[in-house]
Amino acid sequence: MPLKDLPRDAQPREKLLARGPAALADAELLAIVLRTGTAGKGVLQLAQELLDLPQADAATGEVRGGFGGIAGLLQASPQELARIKGLGPAKRAQLLAVLELSRRALAQRLRERTVFDSPEAVKHYLQLHLAAKAHEVFAVLFLDNQHRLIAMEEMFRGTLAQTSVYPREVVLHALQHQAAAVVLAHNHPSGAVQASPADLALTQVLRSALGLVDVRVLDHIIVAPGAGLSMAEQGLL
Repeated sequence: MPLKDLPRDAQPREKLLARGPAALADAELLAIVLRTGTAGKGVLQLAQELLDLPQADAATGEVRGGFGGIAGLLQASPQELARIKGLGPAKRAQLLAVLELSRRALAQRLRERTVFDSPEAVKHYLQLHLAAKAHEVFAVLFLDNQHRLIAMEEMFRGTLAQTSVYPREVVLHALQHQAAAVVLAHNHPSGAVQASPADLALTQVLRSALGLVDVRVLDHIIVAPGAGLSMAEQGLL
């Protein structure tokens, strides 16, 4: 049904202005961002399809459907968005802009407050940056002496199964940023966020190397789409 055919108080934009954004479902909020649908498909239907779980065509094996929720959609790459019929350059640009604004808002929050004041914000920030990547990435959040974010760097990339991390490079970058502490992070493209023996061993190697220059390792966070694990919270540091 076209939005104009809905009662005025049920139209997403009017509903948001009257009742606030929390009153809207994910599809309604997304419809406001998309603004218009496509030929034969209203914007609410298009929004819902983008949020639906992906489905594989039994005959061809082609994956169709959406991204399995708002988190999956916001972590989608430009190439993944481009495969969706009806999602032209303008709509893709709008969605990518929303994602980038989310990243920048979280980064600003982490620069203004100690990471311990908002541990969930740290996970969300890392999920937005790393969780959707198809390859494993090792990143480091460099923090000042009040544990506020100075910078985040993606330092090493690997295959789906393994990443090579060089402690010397991490130490050099920590010194360049004059960091007092770091949060280590990497993604698991498989979707599981359990810490492997290799993850635990790497964490101890980096703690020892950074300890020689008086830089503390506060946490090692593993992220995947829709999931995150803090080794500090799990008592693994």
